[in-house]
Amino acid sequence: MALSVHLAQSGQRPVAAGEPIIPPPLWAPVGPIIVLGESRDDQGFPLPVVPSPKTLFGPRGCCLVSKDGPLWVADTGHHRLLGWRTCPTANDAEADWVIGQPDFLSEGRNAKRLPGPTTLNVPTGIVAYGTGLAVADAWNHRVLIWRQLPTTSHCPPDLVLGQKNFEDVEINRGCAAPSAETLYWPYGVCCWGDSLIVADTGNRRVLIWFTPPTQNGQAADLVLGQTDFAGKDENAGGAPSARSMRWPHGIARWGNKLCVADAGNNRVMIWNTLPSTCGAESDWILGQTDVAQVDHNGGQYWPHAGSLNMPYGIASAGDWLVVSDTANSRLLGWHVRDLGTGARARALAGQRSFEMKGDNQWGFPTPDTICWPYGVSVCEGMLAIADSGNNRVVIRPMCVEELE
Repeated sequence: MALSVHLAQSGQRPVAAGEPIIPPPLWAPVGPIIVLGESRDDQGFPLPVVPSPKTLFGPRGCCLVSKDGPLWVADTGHHRLLGWRTCPTANDAEADWVIGQPDFLSEGRNAKRLPGPTTLNVPTGIVAYGTGLAVADAWNHRVLIWRQLPTTSHCPPDLVLGQKNFEDVEINRGCAAPSAETLYWPYGVCCWGDSLIVADTGNRRVLIWFTPPTQNGQAADLVLGQTDFAGKDENAGGAPSARSMRWPHGIARWGNKLCVADAGNNRVMIWNTLPSTCGAESDWILGQTDVAQVDHNGGQYWPHAGSLNMPYGIASAGDWLVVSDTANSRLLGWHVRDLGTGARARALAGQRSFEMKGDNQWGFPTPDTICWPYGVSVCEGMLAIADSGNNRVVIRPMCVEELE
């Protein structure tokens, strides 16, 4: 039987019959939209990014602790964290706090000095952990933990994972092979009750601490993506499988499910429960039709509702899973009722149809477009997006209740 198609808009492939040309939006089309960090002239052209209390340079992580704040952003290109005491209600609001630099006007890896507890080198993932904060300090190959949320600038963390102290920053502590105590380019962080889960991207694995760490350099309890703590090879040294990873990045708890955005394999791996054994196989795969497939957009140029291209960020919102489909410059939303390997997303943001891609829809940025989104954070119906390619964070309400 011949496949019928709709005529698509210019710049996208034809749409299969039965697939909506205009899918349901993941974010609310109306309501408050707050844009932070963006620096452009009146015609929309980007201005040189200079560090200040209200500019951002390639942010890759954001954490909205509650609907009213605080808000913390990993201002990755400026090697710092910016904090807003309350969730901003106006565009270009100035941050209240800075960590990682001596002031709001400075930049540079490790503040252009020797590494220490209050320096950063490419901070990425950031999450509220217990009553505090956990941050993946990627190129210092460590995770920093604050037991209480910082409420001042330059507040030092209480603990470091991946290194023995705050001054050491070598890959895998200078060893050829990783161990349960080491990290190599950790990107994503997630909490599950007392458990801390870290995407140890350079070692192509995910590490889990089941109880809150109490000492610097504490060993992880469990590893996913490798069969043991000494493994570091891409896809565990073999063919892609339900247990292997290439570039794990974002991590999220979705109800009782653990979700990992495996950007290098262009997929999201989902476990039905928090794994209790090393190297456990995932139960479901999104973005690919089976565990052996790893090509971006399913091996096609144009995306569709079931494909992914380097997904870096991931978050949950009740029954919904939100994925930053980074290289397609869009967000996808899956409902838990649709869960299954190869399932197609139900909701979309950043593009006009599932068949479209392109940074800012091939134009200037608007509140409805995104460019290489990385970290996402959802709290009480509010969605915060680290819109990295636009050097901004966008905060706006979701509308998933209408899509049930």
